[in-house]
Amino acid sequence: MNHQTNLPIIGWREWVGLPDLGIKRIKAKVDTGARSSSLHATDVEEFELDGLPYARFKIHPYHRFPERFVSVEARIEEFRLVKSSSGKTTNRPVISSSVCLLGQVWSVELTLADRSEMGFRMLLGREAFRGKFIVDAGRSFYGGKPKLKKKSKKS
Repeated sequence: MNHQTNLPIIGWREWVGLPDLGIKRIKAKVDTGARSSSLHATDVEEFELDGLPYARFKIHPYHRFPERFVSVEARIEEFRLVKSSSGKTTNRPVISSSVCLLGQVWSVELTLADRSEMGFRMLLGREAFRGKFIVDAGRSFYGGKPKLKKKSKKS
């Protein structure tokens, strides 16, 4: 059956921006098998501001450069029990952030988790892109790849 649609196509991995969190780009795995989205966060500290729960944490957007990070504070929307791909259930803080992909910007919920053992710093679950994009599981980076800075030659 052929379903005609005007939705843009994205690949199984894409570079996305998180403007609310000061992240220009982070490589995300687009995962139709995961319901929720997750962001790699380290040094997560919970605190209260004006009686509301907040989290202070570090985001390491580049897998190859773990020493590079952005320090962020965001309001915790709730805590959610999430079962990882290994089957372990954890109670994770959930924040909201805008996401930018293919020129579209929209709000998503992100669970904060240590993804250092995972191949991607971010997981974009199906709730985040349902009704916005169609996923081509055989291709990547419909939104393009960032230009890598060439290393300067030392003379």
